[in-house]
Amino acid sequence: MKRFILTCLLALSMALPVGAVQPDEVLDDPVLEQRARELSKGLRCLVCQNESIDESNASLARDLRILVRDRLVAGDTDEEAIAFIVERYGEFVLLRPTTGGANWLLWAAGPIMLLIAGGTGFLYLRGRSRAVAPGSDSLSAEEQQRLSELLKD
Repeated sequence: MKRFILTCLLALSMALPVGAVQPDEVLDDPVLEQRARELSKGLRCLVCQNESIDESNASLARDLRILVRDRLVAGDTDEEAIAFIVERYGEFVLLRPTTGGANWLLWAAGPIMLLIAGGTGFLYLRGRSRAVAPGSDSLSAEEQQRLSELLKD
């Protein structure tokens, strides 16, 4: 039973996320290190593109982690450090881009397109329901007489 529990614990420990921070990157001050780790979780690795720099092993991610720590050691606040990196690498470096500026269009594009598609579909279906079905027009008296003559033959 002990082996089973040990095996389960070992398997679960392998499933936990592992950070890519190297021992030589870690700051001596635990408060600054914690701030650096929190900031690193919100910055995108520009090589991996869907990982934070805290999780990525890419050399550029390492450079960004070191840059974050350098800015914090220099006395920057969290916002100043992020602003410095965004100014240098662009807003793409943020895992959660802001909704201000021109980004509002990107955030609003999905719902706007959904409304346009829904409105177009509604108008199309409404127009189809009002359309007259082909062949549903009644025959005139002259056409009815001609049809009767044709059917008698």
